[in-house]
Amino acid sequence: MSYPEKQRSNAWFLLPIFLGVIGGIIAFFMLRHDDPHKAKNCLYLGLVLMIIGIIFNIVVGPLIPGIDSGFNVNT
Repeated sequence: MSYPEKQRSNAWFLLPIFLGVIGGIIAFFMLRHDDPHKAKNCLYLGLVLMIIGIIFNIVVGPLIPGIDSGFNVNT
């Protein structure tokens, strides 16, 4: 079945920006029939932001000082 391609709003890119890969998947399934190019771009944006978040956590995570096991609390 062939769907006519129509342009959708660029506001759909906000979904993967705020919700990450889940938002990209939602945007993909909502846009796949109307604007397949934008649907794929939303999915890719969600995946790229997820990868950037993982790399950021790997790089910045060790820099955060750890919590001591004692917490200086007497129980």
